[in-house]
Amino acid sequence: MRYPAYRLAPETTSGLASAGLSPLDVESLVLRTTEEDIGDGVDVTTMATVPADQRGRLDFVARRGGVIAGQIMAAAVFDVVCGDDIVLDFCVDEGARVDPGTVIMSATSLTHHLLRAERPALNLLSHLSGVATITAAWAAELRGTQAVVRDTRKTTPGMRAVEKYAVRMGGGSNHRMSLADAALVKDNHVLAAGSVSQAFAAVRERFPDVPIEVEVDTLTQLEEAVEAGADLILLDNFTTSEMAEAVRRAGGRVRLEASGGLTIDQAAAVAATGVDYLAVGALTHSAPVMDIGAELIVIG
Repeated sequence: MRYPAYRLAPETTSGLASAGLSPLDVESLVLRTTEEDIGDGVDVTTMATVPADQRGRLDFVARRGGVIAGQIMAAAVFDVVCGDDIVLDFCVDEGARVDPGTVIMSATSLTHHLLRAERPALNLLSHLSGVATITAAWAAELRGTQAVVRDTRKTTPGMRAVEKYAVRMGGGSNHRMSLADAALVKDNHVLAAGSVSQAFAAVRERFPDVPIEVEVDTLTQLEEAVEAGADLILLDNFTTSEMAEAVRRAGGRVRLEASGGLTIDQAAAVAATGVDYLAVGALTHSAPVMDIGAELIVIG
């Protein structure tokens, strides 16, 4: 079965846009997820067991506590599968923390439609809520400090925009969305250019209006990057004592970002050094899904 393009309801399109997401990009993602589930065939189990005219309500229920993200993407799944025959009820706000047993959202339509949409919608909602939940745990560790946790480009292929949206819902912030948004001068660039200052100068000359972050491995490189005029400096695999010294030497002239194998049990200690950001790839590449169930209620 192939679903026609541009099927998102106006309220879904508006909701995506207000969340900083491209409706066309989300629709493309939803079409891929629904089509890979149904393929070119039919849902043989539902076709055999469910009366064609039966209607039902599908409740998405939290089985464990967590932070919710992705209801708008789940809504897009229902738009694509159900067309105009869908009534959605969002029971909690995006970014809300819920307890086990909380009904997150409900969808009412033909049971055939609901069961075809169930898994793609649940996959998106569970994954993105997992990203928001782990981000919220990091944000809680940083509470009371100036530090902010933020994501990286270590995202699931094709899902960067929605995963970074989930990070925002969890209380984190986003690093660059793509290589074009900002420059990040890393060790390979330094090796190719000859030094930190030469790499920085080359980027500034070619792209004068682009923010430049420089990755450094030593305090000596830090001073070179500060003197060059970096907008942000990434401290790669520094110890907490080295981070504190980097903060002292930077003297507020540049923002500093800690990176490299950070774990949540280190978060408070890293933030206490005075760095501005903690870069955590695990927010997206290792977030466990939130356990959410889908419960069908037959209504006619």
